[in-house]
Amino acid sequence: MSAYEATHHPPQRLGVVAESVPGENRVAATPATVRQLLSLGYEVVIEAGAGVASGFSDQAYLDAGAKIGDAWAADVVLKVNAPAVAEVGRLRQGSTVVGLLAPAQNPELTQALADADVTALSLDAVPRISRAQSMDVLSSMANIAGYRAVIEAAHVFGRFFTGQVTAAGKISPAKVLVAGAGVAGLAAIGAASSLGAIVRATDPRPEVADQVRSVGGEYLAVNVTQEESTDGYARATSADYDRAAAELYHAQAKDVDIVITTALIPGRAAPRLLTADDVAVMKPGSVIVDMAAGQGGNVEGSVPGRVVVTEGGVTILGYTDLASRLPAQASQLFGTNLVNLLKLLTPGKDGLITLDFDDVVQRAVTVVRAGEVTWPPPPVAVSAATTPQQAPPSTVAEPEPKRPWLTPGRRSGLIGVGMIAMFMLVGFAPAQLAVNFTVFALAVVVGFYIIGKVHHALHTPLMSVTNAISGIVVIGALLQTGHESWIVTTLSAVAILLTSVNIFGGFAVTRRMLSMFSSSPERR
Repeated sequence: MSAYEATHHPPQRLGVVAESVPGENRVAATPATVRQLLSLGYEVVIEAGAGVASGFSDQAYLDAGAKIGDAWAADVVLKVNAPAVAEVGRLRQGSTVVGLLAPAQNPELTQALADADVTALSLDAVPRISRAQSMDVLSSMANIAGYRAVIEAAHVFGRFFTGQVTAAGKISPAKVLVAGAGVAGLAAIGAASSLGAIVRATDPRPEVADQVRSVGGEYLAVNVTQEESTDGYARATSADYDRAAAELYHAQAKDVDIVITTALIPGRAAPRLLTADDVAVMKPGSVIVDMAAGQGGNVEGSVPGRVVVTEGGVTILGYTDLASRLPAQASQLFGTNLVNLLKLLTPGKDGLITLDFDDVVQRAVTVVRAGEVTWPPPPVAVSAATTPQQAPPSTVAEPEPKRPWLTPGRRSGLIGVGMIAMFMLVGFAPAQLAVNFTVFALAVVVGFYIIGKVHHALHTPLMSVTNAISGIVVIGALLQTGHESWIVTTLSAVAILLTSVNIFGGFAVTRRMLSMFSSSPERR
């Protein structure tokens, strides 16, 4: 080996393989993200047909600069789901595999990867810290899954979500309960609310109440103190909380039409939220979407990947492929998260992965390193709760606040002086001037209170009123232009000029506002 070859390695080949899980339509890279991978210095190889289910043809990958070939033989293999144990043998010794490996649930796979002498990076182990948000695949897929859960529920529900009042009668809006206000829950709340439903949500973390309200939901609090999360993920609830929450779920089950459950705890089976008794009290035609069906289920009676209809006419959807039901967008987001991770792993943009265990993100996602099991990683403390900051005690005496010059006494005095001056002016002025001044003063007071009570957003519609007033001023000024006094004529000309500017300006602003709502082709 030459000295150049010893210090300069050729870029690694990234292989994007087709997913073998039944019903999985996503792919780990799209033509758009392939271009980004190439910019990092890698060579990209796509397995034939890997992106067809997502709507990406092999030709689209070729046009993006990738090659079609044996992706399993690449230096780095990119996947969405974890490889089956039988597929581990297809990995080249010393290679790196990246995907949703779920090491806590798949210890056999972790050991198989270690025996194969490869490096394994798990995308579902990205820590919940600000710097790693762009790599958080779980959040990206949960966002899509929460939205899709509402779409699936609406399809099965078969009725309006929004309320309507028609000549044939009134239609009440659907009532939706979302259990869990994480990424998936918030996406479901927003989607259901945008369809017009009455949405309620509950979560062990009271700090998410504002987030629930911001997307159109009503937060239902369970008044039991719950320990805060320190890693950004949900944690097991206390027995007291579970009892209080069970009462809440049972009461809501009687009232709502649709329930969407999203509760998951990393490394553990999904908590049971709705029992068979809760399901039994729901109205016929109601729908439940158990988004945790694949991890044990939040709802008693849900079956992973299947639709169950109870004797009471309640439909339970146990779909485990909600994100995959929007494959093109899900693949794009997944691929973008993957690109952001590879940017971190390829600081030199030379097509070579370099793992730095001093970086908490790289350490957290590494399950196996060169045949050595490194899971679980050291905990990364991430608190989602805001800690109130106490101001340090002040050692310097605060100066006394300065008293304002316009005290209440002085204000009363100025008002009294003004009133005396006004009465003297009216008393000694000619009769016509007194009448004009009185009308002017009343107009100022009335105008101030009328305009002052109008919301700022509604000021522009008052253009029509001001234009009408300006028109009256113009007419009066035109009648005075032939006056024998040059002062009156000059003031009339000035009045005509200023009111004309106001009128034309009002019409210009109104026309511009109306053009914002125009449906003309140039506005589309």
